[in-house]
Amino acid sequence: DPMDFEWSYWIEWGRERILWLLAGHLLVSQVSRLLVEKYKPWCLMAYGMAACWLLLGIKGFAIILLHATISFAVAQFQLSLLTWLCSLILLSTLRIPAVEEAKRKWYNTENEYYLLLFTVSVRCLFCTSFSLEYCWQGPAQKSSHSFLWMLAYVFYYPTFHNGPLMNFDEFSKQMRKQEAFSLKTNLSILILGIIRIFFWWCLAELMIHLMYIHALYSSTPPLETVSYWALGGLALAQVLFFYVKYLVLYGVPSLLLQMDGLKPPALPCCVSLMHSFTKMWRSFDVGLHCFLVR
Repeated sequence: DPMDFEWSYWIEWGRERILWLLAGHLLVSQVSRLLVEKYKPWCLMAYGMAACWLLLGIKGFAIILLHATISFAVAQFQLSLLTWLCSLILLSTLRIPAVEEAKRKWYNTENEYYLLLFTVSVRCLFCTSFSLEYCWQGPAQKSSHSFLWMLAYVFYYPTFHNGPLMNFDEFSKQMRKQEAFSLKTNLSILILGIIRIFFWWCLAELMIHLMYIHALYSSTPPLETVSYWALGGLALAQVLFFYVKYLVLYGVPSLLLQMDGLKPPALPCCVSLMHSFTKMWRSFDVGLHCFLVR
């Protein structure tokens, strides 16, 4: 069942390049923690910039750097409303037809353009988080919210393309903290994490190959003939697949966050445990929820 675009898209990109770049990030992270813990944020920032340049090209890299620079400049006014307006304007530029056509010409395939689109959208959230934190800080704390730290946050590679979202305040505090490094402990975390993610990925692939949830929803005649109980079962199956999908898509960057000595946002809560669907967004994407309530 190839009808779930998001799953097919990210699995294809993961197999081709993103997983290899994440493995490179892991190597740089562990070496920097072992040898130059003090400079770890800048090593990871340089790697994230290089990975962005490699995957999106110099023009895609320039767009993200330009968005970060504009957001930082607007944050200097220390007005939250102005920060939100700036973010909305930057996001709206993604839907200007002339700009869309120009960006499409940068790449050979539509998938490459979509990767830029998704990445810029997620980076806009990170720029907004930094800018809001900057607006709320006092004069004595401005040094910890420099443009260099913004770049370290925006170009942090595990969360670069699809999240999950982590507030700048949490990111910077944990990244500054220098903890005792144990290669043995990190190796055990990595092995257990890979086993869990592999199990979730296999489960998602089984659901895709055997249940045809999305193919059924894209065809009206079968839905018109089945009972309400069957429709309810299909709806539940689709939501459960969405949950398992994000255990994989958020599980991989969360594992790398742990390997970097950071505490990742909680993974999505199982939707079957929720008695009210209105509360789903609060416990499903915890990082986004924490960002919005701040």
